[in-house]
Amino acid sequence: MAKKNKTKYALLGVLNTMSGSGYDIKKFCDSSIRYFWNENYGHIYPVLQKMEEEELVTKHVEQTDGRPSKNVYSITAKGRAELDNWLLMPVEPEHGRSELLLKIFWSKNVPVEVLIEKFMQIKEVSEEMLVQYAQIENDLKAHKDEIDKMNLVLWISTVNYGKHDSEAKIKWCEETIKSLEEIED
Repeated sequence: MAKKNKTKYALLGVLNTMSGSGYDIKKFCDSSIRYFWNENYGHIYPVLQKMEEEELVTKHVEQTDGRPSKNVYSITAKGRAELDNWLLMPVEPEHGRSELLLKIFWSKNVPVEVLIEKFMQIKEVSEEMLVQYAQIENDLKAHKDEIDKMNLVLWISTVNYGKHDSEAKIKWCEETIKSLEEIED
């Protein structure tokens, strides 16, 4: 079965939350889903155009004072149905590519002290991510009265996934550093 273009569904999800220009959509992605889903303008604009042709979104031109006009996109009933259908489909298995794991797998000739340093850096980044996730969770909870309750639960769930992932990486780094230090002894 051919893989579906997930950018379309990311954009439909954003437009199901708010109408906006390509810039607004990118800004929303960067402030919300960027920790687990990355979109860039090179994907956003062609997909918006295709979705408009498929009548999943509408576009209207908005005039702004002293600035160029902008195209504002809104989801249609057909787009909402497309998003709803996709949300009910099984998740495709992720057969990811990890540069990190690829490098580690082939690192037998790298000095142990260099490997330990790399794992310490990964651990530090993961610890920084935990701080960011805590801040995001606090921000969501601080604005809970402004956020739909279902969205709040689901958005915090995605933050918790990130926290658990970071915690697992920290533990993995600690275990690997310990094993590498035993090799040095």
